[in-house]
Amino acid sequence: MSACDDKLLLLNALADGELDAGHALELEAHMKTCPACAQAWANLVEVKQALRSPALTEGAPEGFRARALAALDAAEADEAPGPARAPAAPSRPRRRFALETWIAGGAVTALAASLAVVTLMAPVAADLPFELVEGHVRSLQAAHLVDVATSDRHTVKPWFDGKIDFAPPVVDLAADGYPLAGGRLDYIDQKTAAALVYRRRAHVINLFIWPGQAPEQPQLIRRKGYALVRWGRGGLVYWAVSDVDAGDLEGFQKIYAARTAG
Repeated sequence: MSACDDKLLLLNALADGELDAGHALELEAHMKTCPACAQAWANLVEVKQALRSPALTEGAPEGFRARALAALDAAEADEAPGPARAPAAPSRPRRRFALETWIAGGAVTALAASLAVVTLMAPVAADLPFELVEGHVRSLQAAHLVDVATSDRHTVKPWFDGKIDFAPPVVDLAADGYPLAGGRLDYIDQKTAAALVYRRRAHVINLFIWPGQAPEQPQLIRRKGYALVRWGRGGLVYWAVSDVDAGDLEGFQKIYAARTAG
């Protein structure tokens, strides 16, 4: 028994987090009445979970840290500027720290014969920040930024009723420089999420919300030139994503969290 021919690509897109919220909801409804597609979906989820197993990662061999750091030091010594330009080369600590952090993670995939060349492979596990950035960019490119376009929070909040099983806090922050533009449904990390859309001058801020647990202390992350801030409260997980200046995004988080407290 195999999945429906017209649903197979959609199932794979759903598993990879590339399906928009509307099609994702339609596909989920279809799987409730189609055992073949439901089984195909279960198989895809099982494979993705298996690929995330720590057993598939290879730890760094003994002595690799010392050899890699020695190679980095040697390469940077060759690149060092002359005495007249010495004050302008403070990048070594950051690069050395990044290499040490990578080594500590144990994500070694390939070593070239020369210690000067190291081939890195991205971890198999899904990277949620990258998925969120892709969702943000997709909302701008597909002309589907909002399903309900209004700055009236009393219109946006009830629009979600019956579409999701939680109530996202909706506030208009226009007085603080972050006007509400509307909201939509999205699909992130294999779950339906609410997306509130705010603006900061010419920039768009997507605030993704779904049920879950996360520390209340906000965490700033950068991916692909975008800033993301993650935090949690009241059984909900929040991710704010934008190409706005990181300081502006952190300011948005503080104001939104303060206005929705309690």
